[in-house]
Amino acid sequence: MTDTGTGNDQRAIRVLVVDDQFLVRSGLVALLRAAPGMEVAGEAADGEEAVRLAAKTRPDVILMDIRMPGASGIEATERILAAATDPPPRILVLTTFDLDEYVYGALRAGASGFLLKDAGPERLLAAVTAVHGGDALFAPVVTRRLVEAFTRVADGESADREPPPGLDALTTREVEVLKLVARGLTNGEAADRLFISEATVKTHLNRTMTKLGLASRAQVVVVAYETGLVVPGG
Repeated sequence: MTDTGTGNDQRAIRVLVVDDQFLVRSGLVALLRAAPGMEVAGEAADGEEAVRLAAKTRPDVILMDIRMPGASGIEATERILAAATDPPPRILVLTTFDLDEYVYGALRAGASGFLLKDAGPERLLAAVTAVHGGDALFAPVVTRRLVEAFTRVADGESADREPPPGLDALTTREVEVLKLVARGLTNGEAADRLFISEATVKTHLNRTMTKLGLASRAQVVVVAYETGLVVPGG
């Protein structure tokens, strides 16, 4: 079901809401409909419906519940991004717990970030805007803590994992940007640290993602930890 609430405003961010709890989903839809610059592209009660609606409505951002019966948020994220045309939707995972292996799986699958379900309305709208812009992963420090926790658990496994193709093709500057982003710095903070412009940081990051075949900034963080470029707790 689709809401055309913002009319022909081409600047509106079109959001697909996915949550198996009716009250949660309804609350999110109502919030988005009332927010300037936001449009509800549709709503889904499970992962299967999310995959169908994402292909049909091509939203800009998907608010994705992570734990659902049937197809989980992780499976839905993988399928949506695998089938997406360019540009793919940005997927913002909704979770009850900030340290959650399901969220880690979603980040590896290509989700752009995650948000706790008890976040206030302003924070949620800011998160949607942030991931839609693609400039900064929302709450990068919390995401870093999550990645650290689960890469530490899987340390032995990751030690034997082959680095992704293209890692050795990164320039020295691209590696520097990758490390700073993985430690939770924004593009602006990384630019200040490296004495370059924010636009240059974004260019290096985009080239890095292309070389490594990554779809989101969150995947950049995960790869940096899993390959040892950034050490958990370091």
